[in-house]
Amino acid sequence: MIFMLYLLRVAFKVNDNLTTVSGPAMFGTESSLSMFLNTLTPKFYVALTGTSSLISGLILIFEWWYFRKYGTSFIEQVSVSHLRPLLGGVDNASPSNSSPSNGDTDSSRQSVSECKVWRNPLNLFRGAEYNRYTWVTGREPLTYYDMNLSAQDHQTFFTCDSDHLRPADAIMQKAWRERNPQARVSAAHEALELEDCATAYILLAEEEATTIVEAEKLFKQALKAGEGCYRRSQQLQHHGAQYEAQHRRDTNVLVYIKRRLAMCSRKLGRTREAVKMMRDLCVFQLMKEFPLLSMFNIHENLLESLLELQAYADVQAVLAKYDDISLPKSATICYTAALLKARGVSDKFSPEAASRRGLSTAEMNAVEAIHRAVEFNPHVPKYLLEMKSLILPPEHILKRGDSEAIAYAFFHLQHWKRVEGALNLLHCTWEGTFRMIPYPLEKGHLFYPYPICTETADRELLPTVFHEVSVYPKKELPFFILFTAGLCSFTAMLALLTHQFPELMGVFAKAFLSTLFAPLNFIMEKVESILPSSLWHQLTRI
Repeated sequence: MIFMLYLLRVAFKVNDNLTTVSGPAMFGTESSLSMFLNTLTPKFYVALTGTSSLISGLILIFEWWYFRKYGTSFIEQVSVSHLRPLLGGVDNASPSNSSPSNGDTDSSRQSVSECKVWRNPLNLFRGAEYNRYTWVTGREPLTYYDMNLSAQDHQTFFTCDSDHLRPADAIMQKAWRERNPQARVSAAHEALELEDCATAYILLAEEEATTIVEAEKLFKQALKAGEGCYRRSQQLQHHGAQYEAQHRRDTNVLVYIKRRLAMCSRKLGRTREAVKMMRDLCVFQLMKEFPLLSMFNIHENLLESLLELQAYADVQAVLAKYDDISLPKSATICYTAALLKARGVSDKFSPEAASRRGLSTAEMNAVEAIHRAVEFNPHVPKYLLEMKSLILPPEHILKRGDSEAIAYAFFHLQHWKRVEGALNLLHCTWEGTFRMIPYPLEKGHLFYPYPICTETADRELLPTVFHEVSVYPKKELPFFILFTAGLCSFTAMLALLTHQFPELMGVFAKAFLSTLFAPLNFIMEKVESILPSSLWHQLTRI
């Protein structure tokens, strides 16, 4: 404005006004400013407001386009990237993420199911844990949709087309389809009256046992019966498709029993025993002739148990085997990798020191690992930092959703607390790394694009009665976009009013400018009364 005023000084006769008007009248109603305003026509105000509206509209369009493409405000990015370093600030919350580390290609992204629901590897026991919660609080921790998915899983894992050949298995085939828990338990007891049925023991251990000790006892009986069935079906598996399906079912039953026994040992404090059993099961999980076993994700149980033992070297070895581009990622893998990276630097990490000296290589690696984890599932940090209340995890989870975040934090929060400074590092970096996540949702950087259907699936899996489902933390519009939008709307309204009522808007403009310059006039009057008149005359001439 000063530059334009200097260029137009001849047209506006600024020098004449400043030199001819002197004394107290310079800052009064008859000053040069008032004389200048009186000479302006309504067309000037129309042109001024119209030009301002046009410029602010162009800025708004550019800012919105840049935000839609890059997920940040251009003005804010320039101020942070170029002006802040000149002022001595350092932005350490933005890790380098120029090269994707997981090697995802477009073909692999297309093959990933957006809303595939997975069975929770660490799901609790219905009778010993979920039902006890219901008895105490009166709330149902599991939704009907979640329990219906479990019923479908049980029919897939524990039944086959040859069940009619064994009476007990025929009864259990009907039991897994029953909706009433008491009917399922009664059918399991009926099947045990005929013979030792492994799946009947499984149902009783899951739903009738009220303690982990009782559940473990029933699972041991199921293991004895399941091993016998497995040996018999193994000898006949190559005699036809019917025997092959029966052997596959018996294998699923045996692996399920062993995993639940390992989880019982883990819950009862026998962690080393649980680790040994889980290591043996991981060998089964990697066998290609049993594809259904990969759905159990037993390595996540193993990771949690090893973290409880603080065997971080073994945890790293397991991660090296399962954190591979050909295997689906999970919050357990991503956040456990971030925890191990943070463990080496978190005890001495200080945001103030890091802002002064910059991030070291180890700290940068830790921040990048946190960024990777946050991009995979952005819901987890609020649970780990206890900014949001935990509930009992569901029996099924949606990867990258709120249900997976609850399931992970429910079992791993204690491991983060055990590592000194890990939660502090997460607190200092997760919001900054979240700003680096590609936006809008259709984009993906380190992983395939974030599914837009997670909110709907999580609302089916989680009890919305007493839990507020966490949705994708949408980025808020930057301040400058809101500011330019308001400025554009305001100036456009002024332009319209000025065009319709030029005389009236001219009066308002003069009154507004007079009010705006009133404090300055008051100050200048005080300064004039203090300074000698000759000095003030020389200043006005300059």
